[in-house]
Amino acid sequence: MADKKRKKFWELPLGDLNPTEWEALCDGCGKCCLNKLEFVDTNEVEFTRVACRLLDGQTCRCSQYEIRHHFVPECVRLTPESISEIAYWMPRTCAYRLRFEGKPLESWHYLLSGSKETVHEAGQSVRGWTVPEYEVPEEDWEDYVIEDLS
Repeated sequence: MADKKRKKFWELPLGDLNPTEWEALCDGCGKCCLNKLEFVDTNEVEFTRVACRLLDGQTCRCSQYEIRHHFVPECVRLTPESISEIAYWMPRTCAYRLRFEGKPLESWHYLLSGSKETVHEAGQSVRGWTVPEYEVPEEDWEDYVIEDLS
């Protein structure tokens, strides 16, 4: 039997979510699929406009989500167990990060608004402004740094 989503499941601790609820927490912004520059000496992370080759720039979803690790082995496996190690480089508006930090979802999150378009309408997605990683050599990613990614 498939896992069902409980009422207001997003308010529960992340470890209490079933797999269906966990997946449903994603707001569809696509920000986590942006390539990042991480500075080991300072632990600073900068997002770039350079997106994973599997990101669909219009839907802001992975074009091969179920089999993404076949194409991108280094793609992160975000789980309730791994979030504590990963949250620091997730976008500040990410539902997983917000809930990990004990904060509520943003008002534009589809679980609150009822529409998966509100993330785009609120200007909180990467829709239409990314560059695929196969078009930009890695040594040039610093030219695509985003100054403030909300």
